[in-house]
Amino acid sequence: MTAWHVITGEYPPAPGGVSDYSHAVAAGLAAAGEHVHVWCPSPLGGAVDVPGVEVHPLGGSWSRLDLDRIDAEMNRTPGKRRLFVQWVPHAYGRRSLNVAFCRWLRRRARTGDILDLMVHEPYLPFREGSLRQDAAAAVHRVMIALLLSHARRVWVAIPAWADRLRPWAFGRDIQFCWLPVPSNIPVTELNGAVARLKSSVLSGADGPIVGHFSTYSRRVRRDLATLLPRLLSDLPELQVQLLGRGGEQVVEDLRPILGGDVCRVHAPGALDPGALSCHLQACDLMMQPYPDGVSTRRGTLMAALAHGLPVVTTIGPLSESFWLVSNGIVSVPAGDLPAMALAVSGLARQPERRRCLAAAARATYESQFSLPHVINALRADSCRVN
Repeated sequence: MTAWHVITGEYPPAPGGVSDYSHAVAAGLAAAGEHVHVWCPSPLGGAVDVPGVEVHPLGGSWSRLDLDRIDAEMNRTPGKRRLFVQWVPHAYGRRSLNVAFCRWLRRRARTGDILDLMVHEPYLPFREGSLRQDAAAAVHRVMIALLLSHARRVWVAIPAWADRLRPWAFGRDIQFCWLPVPSNIPVTELNGAVARLKSSVLSGADGPIVGHFSTYSRRVRRDLATLLPRLLSDLPELQVQLLGRGGEQVVEDLRPILGGDVCRVHAPGALDPGALSCHLQACDLMMQPYPDGVSTRRGTLMAALAHGLPVVTTIGPLSESFWLVSNGIVSVPAGDLPAMALAVSGLARQPERRRCLAAAARATYESQFSLPHVINALRADSCRVN
C-alpha cells in the first residue's frame, strides 16, 4: 500500500494558511483510511494529535543535517511513499533559497518515491522590488525546475499557477491539476453565542455588521484607510469587524482618520477557530478586496463562503473566469475602491438580496470547494482543471 507523506514548512500549532491546509488534508486523508505521515519543523508546544496521522517534527531549518535525519526515518516507513509537498518557496529555510531541499526531493523521486506538488505560491515575481528580490526570483525558478523535472503530478491552488509553471517543465509531460483551497475555519454551532456577540457589537444600533477577514498586508491597510471612512459616513448605523491577526493594529493606525467613528470598528485580534466562526456568523456581509483579484487560493474568501456570507470582492488578473458569472459574490474591478464602497453600501441596504447571496454562497462552497472534494480528488488522482 502507498502511504502519504505530507511535507510542509508549517504545521499546527504554528499559525498560517499552509499550516491549516496541511493539517486539514492530513486529517481528511487519515479519516478516509489512508496511511499518513507529516514531515514538518519542530513545533513549539508539540504537534497537534490527529488520529491516523503520524507527525515527524524533523524539518527544523531544512538543513542538510535535517534532510539526512528525515531520510533515515522516512526510509524506515513501510510500503511505497507518495511525497505530497506543500510548495511555498519561503517555507523551507535559507531565506527561501533552499536549492538543496529541492535537489533532495528530486533524488528521492529518482530512487522510487512518488513526488506530487501542491503549489500554493510558485515563486517571487520579477521587477516588483529590489535587485535582491529579482535574484531570489531567479533562484525560485531554478528550484521549481528541479522539482518539475521529476514530479509525477502538480496540483495548483489556482489555474493561473499552471500557466506560470509549465515553461519550467521544459517540455516534460506533466499533468497540472486545479485543487481549490477549502476553508480552514469550521462552521461551529454556538447555541446563542452569535446572537449575544451580534448584540454586543451593535450596542443598540440597527446594524448591519460588515466584516473583513485578512492578515492585513500593507496594500490591504491602505485600501481600508480609504474604504472605512466613506462607509462609516454613508451608513450611520454601520458597524465593522476586522477579523484576523493584526486587525487591532489597523484600528489604532486609523484612529486619527476615523475620529469618533473609530468606536464602530471592532478588532478582536487572534481567535481560535470556534471564536472566529462565531465572529464570522455575526457579520451580515463581508468586504474582501484582493489586489490581484478573488481566487480559490484565498482561504479568507472560502471561510466567508463556507459560513454562507454575502461577499463583495474584486476581480483581477489571478481571478478564475467563473467568478464573473457566479451568483455567490458581488464583484468589482480590483483596485476600484469607489466601486467597492458603492457595492458594499448598496448591499448593506438590501437585506433580501443579502439573504439570496448568502444561500448561493453556501451552496457554491459545498458543491465545489469543501474539504471532501479535495480529499476525493487526491485519492482518485482526478483533475478538476488541466
